[in-house]
Amino acid sequence: MGGGAGAGGGVGGGAGAGAGAGAGVRAALGVRAVRKVSSTRGFAKVAPHVVPALDRAVHRLTRGKLLLSALMLPGVILTSTGARSGLPRRTPLACMPTPDGLGWTLVGSNFGRPGHPAWTTNLLAHPDADVNWKGTDIPITARLLTGEERAAVWQDLLAFWPPYATYQARVEREIRVFRLERRT
Repeated sequence: MGGGAGAGGGVGGGAGAGAGAGAGVRAALGVRAVRKVSSTRGFAKVAPHVVPALDRAVHRLTRGKLLLSALMLPGVILTSTGARSGLPRRTPLACMPTPDGLGWTLVGSNFGRPGHPAWTTNLLAHPDADVNWKGTDIPITARLLTGEERAAVWQDLLAFWPPYATYQARVEREIRVFRLERRT
């Protein structure tokens, strides 16, 4: 996660048809650079402290319309119930929208660090939660994916964000993958 894909306008911009193509090339290079950086151990040490704080600030300043990390990957703000505290917990997370556009897939990668992230434990204890998606609060139910279903979705996730393979290789645990479905 990080900035880049949406930031393309400043370097070497020009008028005419070539400017659009140049912006696309810069955006693609930005995506590749962020993917490479996000696979490093240094990123895994710093990102969990910096990325969520920046996302919360940008989300608050834009009244829920934007997450800074969403310049690279789609993102939601998950509001879950604390597994032990019972208190609401807000966590900015990258997500992969489902093909039908009605739900999301979340990956408990913890940036390739040991231990499951707290939000995954919260969803296991209290699967009913809310996401803020592009400024709209949506009630959801989370379901941990397992077995063949998880394996199939994991392949989609690797195509969507290849650094997940690096994160999985760094940890002994199986990274938790959740499907979020809208509650009616």
